[in-house]
Amino acid sequence: MHILIIEDDKRVAELIQRGLEEQDFQTSVAYDGVSGLKMVLHNEFDFVITDIILPKMDGLDLSREIRSLKPDLPIIMLTALGTTDDKIDGFDAGADDYMVKPFEIRELVVRIKTLLKRYQYRSSNPGFILRFSDLEMNLNTKIVKRNNIEISLTPKEFKLLEYMMQNSERVLSRNEISEKVWETNFDTGTNFIDVYINYLRKKIDKNFDNKLIHTKSGMGFILKNEE
Repeated sequence: MHILIIEDDKRVAELIQRGLEEQDFQTSVAYDGVSGLKMVLHNEFDFVITDIILPKMDGLDLSREIRSLKPDLPIIMLTALGTTDDKIDGFDAGADDYMVKPFEIRELVVRIKTLLKRYQYRSSNPGFILRFSDLEMNLNTKIVKRNNIEISLTPKEFKLLEYMMQNSERVLSRNEISEKVWETNFDTGTNFIDVYINYLRKKIDKNFDNKLIHTKSGMGFILKNEE
């Protein structure tokens, strides 16, 4: 696996590079956003790790560009910014996962392997479709429709809805969603899961009489037909 590390702090970049190469990953490094984007366009990488605060092009704009050009390239953001809004901005820009500095290389490796397995599963199931009620999700084309009306979702909204559709009619706790969708332990000091549930409701339920996303007070959320 060939991983591109985009990090302007050379010491941090070297630490990540050394840690990944010890796990038998091949690595390349770019020290600004523009150089990182050029490398993505002209080389075949299996994974991108990028900081948010970068010279020339920040990590958010970089992730948007990568996601539009290579939608099946996994991205992890590494940053010192750890508020709920910062995380939401990162996920909305197309990041698959978000790690706050300082972090353990061992945890980074686990998250990389988890995301690679998920992407490999999707690529091995072309055209695989999830359906619930009048809601349809194509895991290959990333198209979501309700009652044959196409709905535009951000990458993280897509993954949250995907997990809910795979576990429909079952109450999902915030902890479970955090671990399975964000691959992290739930941070009780932030409310980003509730924020994303509200985002989904506005797109999935707002214009339809039959509501699918429901809150179970004190327990979590469930995808089910309204009773």
